[in-house]
Order: sequence, then structure tokens, then C-alpha cells
Amino acid sequence: MSAAPSHKAGLFDCRDSFAATIEALAEADPRIVTVVSDSVGSSKLGGFRTKFPERMVNVGIAEQTLVAVGAGLANGGKVPFVSAASCFITGRALEQVKADIAYSNVNVKLIGQSSGVAYGELGPTHHSIEDLAWLRLFNNLKLIVPADPWQTAEAIKAAAAYDGPVFVRVSRMAVPALERPEGARFEIGKAETLVEGTDATIIANGTMVHRGVAAAKTLAAEGISARVVNMATVNPLDEDAITAAIATGAIVTVEEHSVRGGLGGAIAEVVATTEPVPMRILGFPGFVPTGSAEWLFDHFGLNETGIADAVRQTVARKK
Repeated sequence: MSAAPSHKAGLFDCRDSFAATIEALAEADPRIVTVVSDSVGSSKLGGFRTKFPERMVNVGIAEQTLVAVGAGLANGGKVPFVSAASCFITGRALEQVKADIAYSNVNVKLIGQSSGVAYGELGPTHHSIEDLAWLRLFNNLKLIVPADPWQTAEAIKAAAAYDGPVFVRVSRMAVPALERPEGARFEIGKAETLVEGTDATIIANGTMVHRGVAAAKTLAAEGISARVVNMATVNPLDEDAITAAIATGAIVTVEEHSVRGGLGGAIAEVVATTEPVPMRILGFPGFVPTGSAEWLFDHFGLNETGIADAVRQTVARKK
């Protein structure tokens, strides 16, 4: 049986959504297996292990082996979901991700758990703020950073349905469920506009999306109309959504990642080569200190106040 969802005061742990979804998919598709690196608990896969003990491979703390085993299972016709802490499944196993997964173009689903600075108190060795920059180099590897429980479930379903390599970045940090219109759908490579606006566009993903929405409400009260776009797919990017953001004349990106090479860098590449407009990239400037995730967000301005300030400054630069 799956672990009960972890939620408090309307906040949810997206790992619960991942676990429930993968169990449901496995019920319907016997090809689905999981591979873990002594991370059953942190991946919330205890229920999967109970239901499908013969369909879980635990390689121990050996992430290079973890990825290689996933590639082998895919070559044998399985659909492996390879789950481990994002900092280790990328940093320790980057060569295997490059050669065994991306270059070989195998049908493996990499799940980077507890991403960003969710392991804040464990320090920079456990922070995962470089993972997207590394993985963006592999053009055929789909990169998805869901923002809430619903989008996490939809991303896992989409990953399972897609024939090819996918990386899904899942946070352990509690986030609210976002408000969406009836009939909302998730599609790899398509962004969603959560708030309409004309003066600037906030483009965010993952744990930063609800903070972007809060910042837009603050700005609206002072007469600044800020669009909020949830760019859950980092590769491929939704270039139509970026074109629409350019039309507002100012762009602020915000991510739980380094300011180098992640969502902001990817969007800046498009903006710079199409129609440059004033732009600001919010994220972590480099290695960050040990401390709780919320403290780190506040310290580096990755909160409602910091995002709103960045939008004001970027709007002021418009011609």
C-alpha cells in the first residue's frame, strides 16, 4: 500500500504523487520496473516494492551501476524508472547518462529526487543546482520539472508513454496545488500560462512557480501586469511561449537551480537569437551555504518579494 500523502496546510510532497502514479502505471503495464540506489524510502517507493517486489532492482549506493542497469533493462524490453537523489543520479553517473542513456537513446526514465536545495542542511554536496545544466547538453533527453502534484503525475504518465529517454526532476519540498482551468492538460514541450499579463513575463518551473504567481499578485496591486508561465519542460522548450513573453517587453526567469545553464540560460539563448528584450535570471549564483531550503530561498531572493523586485527593475529597463 502506498504511503499516505505528506501534506500540511494545503502543501503537498510531489514524491507522493510520483509514487502513486508509478504504481498505477505498473498495474496496467507489466513492462514497468523501478531501479533504486538504496533509496526506496526517499523515493516513496515502499508501496511499489510491496506490490511488485520482483519488479524492483536495488543496486545499493552505486549510481553509475544504477543507470547502467536501467539501460540494460530498457534494452531487454522493460520500461525502467530509475530513481535516486538528483545530485547523485546526475553528478556521479553523468558518464553513464551520456553514453548509456542519451547517446544510446534508450527508453529509460530518470527520476531525480529531492532536487535543488531540498537537502539544504546537508550542504553543497547534496544540493542539486547543476543537474539541468549538465543534462541540457544531451539534445534528445527530455527534461521535465513539474511544479505541483498534478503536474508531477501527468509528467510521469507522459514519460511512460514517450518512447525515449526522459529526466523528471522531483522535489521533496511541500508545494501548493496550482489553480488551473477545467480540462488542463500536460504535454511535453508545452508551457502553461497561469496568470495573464502585458507588462512583463515571469517564467518559472518547479518549486518557484507558486512563488511567481504570488509575486504577480503583489505586482498587480501596484499596477504592474505580470504574466506567469510555468515552463515545466526545459528540453524541448516551448518557443511559442517564449515569443509571447518577448511581446510583453520584459522577462524574469526564476528557478531552484544555478543561474548558469538552467531554465534561464535556455530561455536567454532563444531571446538573444530572436528579439532581445530586458531580461533577468533568478537562481543561485554558485555554491550556496548550508541551511534550510526556505532560508536559502529568502537569502537569495527566490521568494515573492525577490521576484517582484526583479520584475520592477526589469520593467524599468524597457525602452
